[in-house]
Amino acid sequence: MMQRAYIALGANLGNPAATLNDAIDALVCLRGSVFLAMSSLYRTAPVGLKRQPDFINAVVAVKTHLTPGEMLDELFALEARFGRRRDPGSGKNAPRTLDLDLLLHGDAVQSDPGLTLPHPRMHERAFVLAPLLEIAPEVEIPGLGRAAELLARCAGQRIHRLEPRAVEA
Repeated sequence: MMQRAYIALGANLGNPAATLNDAIDALVCLRGSVFLAMSSLYRTAPVGLKRQPDFINAVVAVKTHLTPGEMLDELFALEARFGRRRDPGSGKNAPRTLDLDLLLHGDAVQSDPGLTLPHPRMHERAFVLAPLLEIAPEVEIPGLGRAAELLARCAGQRIHRLEPRAVEA
């Protein structure tokens, strides 16, 4: 049975808007999945570490036959194609060429060493919630509630919507 999944994209090294557009094109062809929608790109302030370039962020929706673990493997492989290195000592929130996060996979709730669903910090981040709500205005985050209500709690985070781009499915 196919599940609806949401994937967050982010980058702040090189040409992040071009990288995200190329990554979205790659997600259109994601194995075992049907591409449903993409948000606009958003320019956002970095969270955590300071003195780094702004991020460009987006969210895409797919329907997939992949399990959450298989989806995560596909996303890590795609990150690697775009030059992402996942070094244990690199720290969280560090600058990156491409970051792909599995936000939601159906109604799955899991907490494993390699994967937590829903994504454990998505409800605290305007750069995830705003693009998610653009493509799924009624979405609920299992155990946390409606994304629209959670976004209101992130009002102090700087985020700017860029012009939308069409994608060929």
